[in-house]
Amino acid sequence: MPASMSMTPGGPAALDAVIAELVAELGGEQVITDRQRRRTYECDGLAAYRVVPGVVVLAQDAGDVATAVRACARHGVPFVARGSGTGLSGGALPHAAGALVVMSQMRAIREVDVEGQRAVVDPGVINLQLTAATSPDGYYFAPDPSSQSVCSIGGNVAENSGGAHCLKYGFTTNHVTGLDLVTPGGEQVEIGGKAPDAPGYDLLGALVGSEGTLGIVTAATVRLTRLPQEVRTLLAAFRSMDDAGAATSAIIAAGVIPAAIEMMDALAIEAAEAAVHCNYPAGAGAVLVVELDGPSPDVAGEFDDVVRLCEAAGSFEVRVAADDDERALIWKGRKSAFAAVGRISPDYIVQDGVIPRTALPLVLRQIAELGESAGVRVANVFHAGDGNLHPLVLFDGSVEGAVDRAEAVAGGILDLCLEHGGSITGEHGVGADKAKHMPRMFTADDLDTMQAVRCAFDPDGISNPGKVFPTPRLCGERPGRHQGAHPLAESGVAEVF
Repeated sequence: MPASMSMTPGGPAALDAVIAELVAELGGEQVITDRQRRRTYECDGLAAYRVVPGVVVLAQDAGDVATAVRACARHGVPFVARGSGTGLSGGALPHAAGALVVMSQMRAIREVDVEGQRAVVDPGVINLQLTAATSPDGYYFAPDPSSQSVCSIGGNVAENSGGAHCLKYGFTTNHVTGLDLVTPGGEQVEIGGKAPDAPGYDLLGALVGSEGTLGIVTAATVRLTRLPQEVRTLLAAFRSMDDAGAATSAIIAAGVIPAAIEMMDALAIEAAEAAVHCNYPAGAGAVLVVELDGPSPDVAGEFDDVVRLCEAAGSFEVRVAADDDERALIWKGRKSAFAAVGRISPDYIVQDGVIPRTALPLVLRQIAELGESAGVRVANVFHAGDGNLHPLVLFDGSVEGAVDRAEAVAGGILDLCLEHGGSITGEHGVGADKAKHMPRMFTADDLDTMQAVRCAFDPDGISNPGKVFPTPRLCGERPGRHQGAHPLAESGVAEVF
């Protein structure tokens, strides 16, 4: 666990003062101090990291969030925001001497503007809930993480979540036009709105994906996407991952941009079959789930191209969903893959890295070699169309040394991504889990530049501390490698508070 996670900026007395103020202002029902009840919130979807929060605040509206943050700011107490808690990088990991502000009760869809193709939602609104509310009018919310039936939009904004259809429709950042924010000082501000691109600095770009380090989002204005005229989904089975990767590259090279191209290897297929009985083709070393959507004539032409290219790459069976039920079954196997791995392994690490799509065959072979040399199984399920990998590193935590071997393989996979010009994360975020890997991707100057932005929003370092960055820098905290004045401070770009 990064050392900065154990920091106690305000100390026990400060936390006690915050608790007293919150109980007085919000009431005892919204402020949880009992340890057993606080343990409910000790981790997010990354259960390997656990911290019992100092106090839990159940916010019911933006005013409650601002009240909690102002109390923390007055006493120098750290705070962390939490929605549904489905994140996979420890982004919502609490602080032992801080407040956890839980917004799962803030679930109002405030406005649906069909003509303007916008919706305004609370941060606790469930991703799929917005699509259900807008589909009768012919619209939906395009970002669709695998956890979309339970994940909250506030968390999607914090992590810049993607999903299976991000190949064609982009990530959360491409669908947010405005945010209401409680700053680390407790001020309520509005950034952006319904307009497609507000003038001035792109503060929305900085906030989306900032993982709660720049404040707490209390409302989001998002784009609504028109439901396509036609959707066609197919499942193509291949003998090997290489063949499936070649088909993926051929589809994109032909100028076809499907809504989604997802790949699963034999081990991931085995897990999905055990969990949801998706009945994928027997003997498949890999499958591609390809979904096309848009105007019917366009979909028809692209569909013929995709089938031809898959067969040319060695697909031995292509199944086409005849209706919504068959489409749902095809997707059920893919979207259940993370949880399904629990059927074939007592423990596993969900990794998240990105590589150029053309490097897929080589990197997948190298991942297999990495696992074999360490005696660790790796199941692969990922967004093949944009090279976003989600290797699942399987292990048994009860076996001595198994955890260390699994973590070494997981770290080695990220090294492979970087060696091939990729990234250590595509959509799960850095959080607590990958902060130690950031120096592999960025120089010390790069990290300090990012910290300068963070310090502009949060000079006291109380907004989700210990996340994203491997060591504290600027904001009055002891620098790492640098000695003397920081070059950004000398040039007047940043101020050391």
